Amino acid sequence: MEPGREPTGTVVFASVGVTSFGFDVFSVAVPQTPESVSAAGLAERRHTDGVSVNFNAQFADDVGEEVAFVSERTGSAGLFLCRPESERAVPLPVVEGSLFHDRPAVRGGRLYFVSSHEKPAAWFRSWAAVYATELGSEETVRVTPQGVADMSPAVSTSGELLAVASYGERPWAFDFHELETEVAVFRAADPAHRVVVAARGGWPTWHGEGTVFFHRVADDGWWSVFRVDISPETLEPSGAETRVTPPGVHCFTPAAAGRGCRWIAVATRRKGLAKRHIELFDLETEQFTAVTSLLNPELHHYNPFFSPSGGRLGYHRFRGAGVQGDSMIPYLQPVRSPVSSIRMLRVHGSFPSFSPDAKHFALNGDFFKSPGVTILRADGSKRWVLAKQPNLFYTSWSPTESGVVFTSIGPIFETPKATVRVARIEFDPSELTDDRGDVDVAVKELTRPEAGNDAFPAVSPCGRWVVFRSGRSGHKNLYIVDAARGEETIRRVTDGEWIDTMPSWSPDGELIAFSSNRHEPANAAVFSIYLVRPDGTGLRRVHVAGPAGSAEADKERINHVCFSPDGQWLLFTANLGGVMAEPISGPNQFQPYGDLYVCRLDGSGVLRLTCNAYENGTPTWGPALGVDSLSLGAPAADDSLGQFDEPLWLTCNV
Repeated sequence: MEPGREPTGTVVFASVGVTSFGFDVFSVAVPQTPESVSAAGLAERRHTDGVSVNFNAQFADDVGEEVAFVSERTGSAGLFLCRPESERAVPLPVVEGSLFHDRPAVRGGRLYFVSSHEKPAAWFRSWAAVYATELGSEETVRVTPQGVADMSPAVSTSGELLAVASYGERPWAFDFHELETEVAVFRAADPAHRVVVAARGGWPTWHGEGTVFFHRVADDGWWSVFRVDISPETLEPSGAETRVTPPGVHCFTPAAAGRGCRWIAVATRRKGLAKRHIELFDLETEQFTAVTSLLNPELHHYNPFFSPSGGRLGYHRFRGAGVQGDSMIPYLQPVRSPVSSIRMLRVHGSFPSFSPDAKHFALNGDFFKSPGVTILRADGSKRWVLAKQPNLFYTSWSPTESGVVFTSIGPIFETPKATVRVARIEFDPSELTDDRGDVDVAVKELTRPEAGNDAFPAVSPCGRWVVFRSGRSGHKNLYIVDAARGEETIRRVTDGEWIDTMPSWSPDGELIAFSSNRHEPANAAVFSIYLVRPDGTGLRRVHVAGPAGSAEADKERINHVCFSPDGQWLLFTANLGGVMAEPISGPNQFQPYGDLYVCRLDGSGVLRLTCNAYENGTPTWGPALGVDSLSLGAPAADDSLGQFDEPLWLTCNV
């Protein structure tokens, strides 16, 4: 990148749910018989230290004492090791500069894991690949062949065989409920020679050296565990795959132990139960035995794993209230940035916007949960409730009036004619003091209730105008109103039978950036960036994924676009990098392919800012903050760890 042309400033954004997870890794001793299982006999042990979010673990020793796991404690998904004699986790040697690591497994002095630090040759391909690090020399090699995307690796007990969920050389199919991956196996000594043992499946696990279990959605609609036996010599399947778990209960993310173990472990969702739990499934009797529902019936439990000896069963869950470790949700979290000149902060909320002096943010609360509008000090140390009114979405702080924030009132994602109004919230900024929790406000609606779905207001740099999306014509297009008097002055900016939405002004007021599907109006799943002058002239599309007319250009799903402080760059969320992990393995993510990117105004110079298994969105881009460190403010009563949703598409109404 040309010196002096790099993007700079502070990016503040939201990630769905992650600030509330509060995960730690736990285990219990595996019972000898189903009859011996009881809550009193299951002594749960916590392995991780309560710092940040800790998940997707594997035992790093035979007896189940040491645990390798993923943690967000350094601002991105890194790999760590916890030992019984250590109070704190120690980092494992991984790829410098990678923003995403997953599914660590230690076998024979090698650490296997997923990383996403190598960009594929084309967009719309997952960046996930499997790597191996020699723990002695700390030398890392890529195990996944170039051009192939792998995730969810499993290593056999001997360390000689690997299985992965793989897209092979295929591009991402825009799938994110059940991934369209295959299960491939190969020898650790010869990773280029791969054998596909299941055409559809994910999350493989080894049972001894000759059987692989995996999950997928069966033809009857239930997530189920399947098995395939393979030849130790050729690695080819020695017979047809068979279904292991019955219909009537969702079973996924299986774990198996050595050949002599009679159990596999699965995560389940059952009819009548709202929580995900870990159960044992007896391969001989084909009966389930409850485990975590006996211990913590009101908590979700995720992704079981066995010690190599089969003596301990691990999983991760919300660590619980009142236990040692992080117990409060930080309003702001530093996130590791791949661009040294950009500082990145994850906010507990959504749709943040900077105050004129960049000392505060306005934001909505938890997305989709009657968010309201709050004000947050830029170091995260204090939050004030500005408006508790439900159905307030989006914020845009006036750059010329320190006591004015614009928002919208109503169900913004419904039909064009739904009643949603653009509103102006006025308050006295001198009331933002440490001894106050609420701030007195006056709310003025700027658009008429009968007009239609008016949402996503953005105030101009001069503070006089507000551009917004409206469905008043029967289609969602852009309009501009007076920032103080509303529809006394209104003009239309765009016009057409498509969706134009989420507008943002350039810092000089000369351009408006927005998302639109006008290039393919019949498809509500594809959006691209467009630029237009405030008078409606000069409309042009910013091609990011490929030139005009290319197949790649018509696959873009780009939203939440805004300008850099100097007006030379665009920040947006996009689906360009596919998915990094299997969405069924974690809490709900509406769009787990959503990551943050920046590009120049002509679409060149694309840089990826986030790379993880979450939906990252609703960003804002402000100046470099004069804040050296972040503080942890006391959360409100409704902001407690452990409040998150299961995948909303996972139901038991099959």
